[in-house]
Amino acid sequence: MTRARLPNRRPAETFDLEAGGLHYTATIGRSADGHVAEVFLSNHKINSAADVSARDSAIVCSIALQFGADIETIRKALCRDVRGRASGPLGAALDAIVNIGAE
Repeated sequence: MTRARLPNRRPAETFDLEAGGLHYTATIGRSADGHVAEVFLSNHKINSAADVSARDSAIVCSIALQFGADIETIRKALCRDVRGRASGPLGAALDAIVNIGAE
């Protein structure tokens, strides 16, 4: 499979979330057909371990989505607590996207 090229200008949605007691900002970009094709995550403490880990996970997720990975498969593979809630910021962001019907 080849990587889907995204348009230079595309719709994006930004929202705030919390994971592990830390606050993050997530932005999602969409492909031409409307599916989520990229995720950006950041923590308010720039270059902290939490920020770098969140940004790195979002980059890997974005590459996977652009190569055709299913957002639901990624979401379900991420760490969760005993109640099934996402443990990390990427899982929390993907949960928010799916739960609000954004995908």
